[in-house]
Amino acid sequence: MQVVILAAVLIVGGYAIGTTLFAERGSGFLKPGERPPEFSLANMEGGVTSLSDYAGKPVVINFWGTFCEPCVKEMPEFERQYKKWQDKDLTILAINLSEDTLTVKNFLNRFNLSYPILRDEARKTERNFALRQYPTTFFVKADGTLMEAVVGGMTEEDIDKRIVRLLQL
Repeated sequence: MQVVILAAVLIVGGYAIGTTLFAERGSGFLKPGERPPEFSLANMEGGVTSLSDYAGKPVVINFWGTFCEPCVKEMPEFERQYKKWQDKDLTILAINLSEDTLTVKNFLNRFNLSYPILRDEARKTERNFALRQYPTTFFVKADGTLMEAVVGGMTEEDIDKRIVRLLQL
């Protein structure tokens, strides 16, 4: 009897998680050449940052969470890339996936990150981008279209190669 109850709980739980993750996805995962959905999110300084604030500039949008080991590994790598390329008008926007303020601030203090950290408190932006896994990173050209999306963790070398391509477009 316990096995049947456990199986039922797993099936119902899996269905609930699946419908939450994949509901409200619009037309699906962003493809190269498409424009990413506009967003306006709270930043860690108490203001609001919008994607449109960076119109005409190349942007890297990284969705991350402190609970995600590959995300944690990437954050300092993105910091080094941000410092390396910021004189080329490159912006990196790191969008945290609805974690509480204290958790995010403690994480940022630990790594001393200087690029913009945004908070997707209602997970609306995550749904609009049709995320399936963390981390997910979008490389957006200066013309506002997607060059490439990468699902999963990257090395600093992977990030650097993509940024070089992004800046040459």
